[in-house]
Amino acid sequence: MEQNKGKIGVTTENIFPVIKQFLYSDHEIFLRELVANAVDASRKMEALAASGECTSEIGSLRVEIELDEKKKELRIIDHGIGMTEEEVDKYINQIAFSSAGEFLEKYKDQLGSIIGHFGLGFYSAFMVADHVTIETLSWKEGATAVKWTCDGSPEYEMGRCDKADRGTVITLHIDKDNKEFAEKGRIKGLLEKYCKFMPLPIVFGKQQEWKDGKYVDTDKDLVINSVEPLWVKKPADLKDEDYKTFYRALYPMGEEPLFHIHLNVDYPFHLTGILYFPKIKDQMEVRKDKIQLYCNQMYVTDNVENIVPDFLTLLHGVIDSPDIPLNVSRSYLQADASVKKISGYITKKVADRLEDIFKKQRSEFEEKWDNLKLFLEYGMITDEKFCERAMKFCLLKNTDGKYFTIDDYKTAVSAAQTDKDGKLVLLYASNVDEQYPYIDAAKAMGYDVLLLDCPVDPHFVGMLEMKVEGCRLVRVDSDSVDNLIVKEEKIKPELSEDARKAMEEAFKAVLPEGNEYVVAAGNLGAGAAPVLITQAEFMRRYREMSAIGGGMNFYGSLPASYNVTVNMESPVVASLVGGGYEDKDTLRQIVDLALLSCGMLKGKPLSDFIARTIKGLK
Repeated sequence: MEQNKGKIGVTTENIFPVIKQFLYSDHEIFLRELVANAVDASRKMEALAASGECTSEIGSLRVEIELDEKKKELRIIDHGIGMTEEEVDKYINQIAFSSAGEFLEKYKDQLGSIIGHFGLGFYSAFMVADHVTIETLSWKEGATAVKWTCDGSPEYEMGRCDKADRGTVITLHIDKDNKEFAEKGRIKGLLEKYCKFMPLPIVFGKQQEWKDGKYVDTDKDLVINSVEPLWVKKPADLKDEDYKTFYRALYPMGEEPLFHIHLNVDYPFHLTGILYFPKIKDQMEVRKDKIQLYCNQMYVTDNVENIVPDFLTLLHGVIDSPDIPLNVSRSYLQADASVKKISGYITKKVADRLEDIFKKQRSEFEEKWDNLKLFLEYGMITDEKFCERAMKFCLLKNTDGKYFTIDDYKTAVSAAQTDKDGKLVLLYASNVDEQYPYIDAAKAMGYDVLLLDCPVDPHFVGMLEMKVEGCRLVRVDSDSVDNLIVKEEKIKPELSEDARKAMEEAFKAVLPEGNEYVVAAGNLGAGAAPVLITQAEFMRRYREMSAIGGGMNFYGSLPASYNVTVNMESPVVASLVGGGYEDKDTLRQIVDLALLSCGMLKGKPLSDFIARTIKGLK
């Protein structure tokens, strides 16, 4: 073969994909692309042997990575099918053609997966190298070895070389702006990140041992990856301990997960993977980057928000699918029908698993509920289909630590907690310690109180009211205990307009500034507190929803609004009214007690002392 020179084929038809290479989010992607191409070439060799087209010995297939730190040269070596001169011209010189698609179609019965789909992966090498060489020998009988070199411009040189063994060697001369990729530690880190589950052995140097005060190379190859990760195995062949061990490998610093789901589907799309339910301790710092996406065992991204519903991003684990469409950079997902089908399938499998545990291991499900609660409620709020399923196994926990399904709880409290209009009223608390006086008062009336202390509970409460017909939820401290569940019409005290204004002015004068107050007279009983301060259920709930997001920022910008109920049946209030509200000390004392009871004096030394004292006497 004569030495020849030429220009890489860049035409109006294929220049756009060349520009696309700049969509790579990080230069480090080049190594993943080149190793993926090497794995493809090797898998193609396996397919040729399996089909009988190649009858010669194919040997042990693996990909080797070599680094010369002094020369700043990085080599990716495979023993795959190699290329002829014509193939180099077609697949390298004519940018944007890819052999993967046509090869996969021809050998689809022999080969389950080809990683590369685009043909631009090779050109990612020029993001970090100023000079790239290809030395390749095709598996075809009579083929001659070819050497191709290029400095990143459209100019290239191609001719014969003395390579004697089948396969391809790609040599990158790392440029001065990317010298980090000529460091052993950096390359090892990238291989472990992107290639640790590739389907062929990825070899990078030798294993080391400690000898004479330093690490030295042994004669054993350092294989970076596990060629058969857990998710490609059959669930029937695995034990719980296998899943736990794999989780520890993925998240060395993570706590043991609650349980797992093994995904395995062949139709109408291909999807495998293992998802874990993590323990969620700090519910305000939930991470959404713990699911790793793979394409035929090649790491792609940990951003799966466009593949699975938002609530499922709280899970940990691995999803592997060749059917998730990626653009040339493999860094951004293109939403289409396949992705929607995959999303729906994963949601269904998660719901199936939760329902199965609930039915077969109810006690275990209850034990893990506090860690599951945020995930499950978030799913019910944000995903309608999941919500329909979860209504069967969503649990409600009361302040005594007992668990109920939604239907069971309705049955348990309906006799005592149905109001005069026939509505079922579910009482709840968000903080047992801060709201214990209200909880105790409700229990004394024969009511039960739920504990809803999850960050998404303000939204969850609204969702329950929509889903459970004839039901409303009321926080236990939102009104006097007599008014939480109104069983009959209340007789309200009658005041003249002048008397009402005098009362309003007197109380507002001693209430803390910065809030809005609605002062009203009420009949709470002679033994009840002189003043009751509550935050209206509607306004408080929507302020809380605004605080955690949900399109209600308008409410979050409003000042806090409180209802101040003056108990006209209290002897103390009667004396204040009789004295024209001149007894300012008594007025301040009863207001401070009301503020203390509703938590508005929290943090002040006196209130802390009183709160501790009351709690100790409880």
